[in-house]
Amino acid sequence: MDASIVIRTYNEAKWLPEALRGVQAQELGDLKAEVVLVDSGSTDDTREIARAHGCRIVEIAKSDFTFGRSLNYGCDAALGRNLVFISGHCIPDSPRWLANLIRPLDEGLCVYSYGRQYGRPDVTKFSEEMLFRKYFPEASALPQDGFFCNNANAALPKAVWSEHPFDEEVTGLEDMVLAKRLVEQDMKIGYVADAPVIHLHEETWSKVKIRYEREAVALQDIMPEVHLRFRDLVRYTAAGVFHDWSEALSRKTFWREAGGIVMFRAMQYWGAYQGNNNHRRLSQSRKDRYFYPR
Repeated sequence: MDASIVIRTYNEAKWLPEALRGVQAQELGDLKAEVVLVDSGSTDDTREIARAHGCRIVEIAKSDFTFGRSLNYGCDAALGRNLVFISGHCIPDSPRWLANLIRPLDEGLCVYSYGRQYGRPDVTKFSEEMLFRKYFPEASALPQDGFFCNNANAALPKAVWSEHPFDEEVTGLEDMVLAKRLVEQDMKIGYVADAPVIHLHEETWSKVKIRYEREAVALQDIMPEVHLRFRDLVRYTAAGVFHDWSEALSRKTFWREAGGIVMFRAMQYWGAYQGNNNHRRLSQSRKDRYFYPR
């Protein structure tokens, strides 16, 4: 088996069928692939959809769930020599997505690759699309500098994972925690622009805030030297809003997007500020709030 596609799910019925159709449409040639779905207690049709598409299902109890642990469950069950990670709301947007994503691993260019992400008009929030453009550009970097990585669309040899499993305690950014550890041991991370997915976040404003808050908590362990002060919150929010407003003006969508831009940037940086200034040891109730949005 050349690749095991590991998908974490919790109530992903809306976009999972399209995501799995994108996986099944891959041009694999001689490559062999499987799909391992790690479900943490979905109450919608997620597991039925997965079975209908031939996925192997691994279940993890809500009480045991963390982002890193759920991936470790899937990786342990996987049969492929390469582990490929996508979110249940990410849709492969090229028939060569899988082959392109794992090629740098097989060629020895890096030990951890991640692919391009972008949104979809009328679904993706304007400011989120700006973030996709910032972090997932049109040009590949094989290898890249630094340890940025994102498991919404990434790949890792199982042999490397066996020696370096995901951290099961962090509240998010388990991908960057691992990537930093690998870089510190002189291994390389690679960005693959021609392995794209459509990443569809449909979050309330409170969920946007929670996402950035929990990621900021995790970032304290990765980059403890980074401290977000209140004046940074104000400055970054203003800069983000004015940058996005300018872009919206150039696209002639200002009046449609202006309010959403303000809300997104405010929730992004308010969540980041709170997470950065919170104590690293979270109560169980706070962990539940991060991991299981109501």
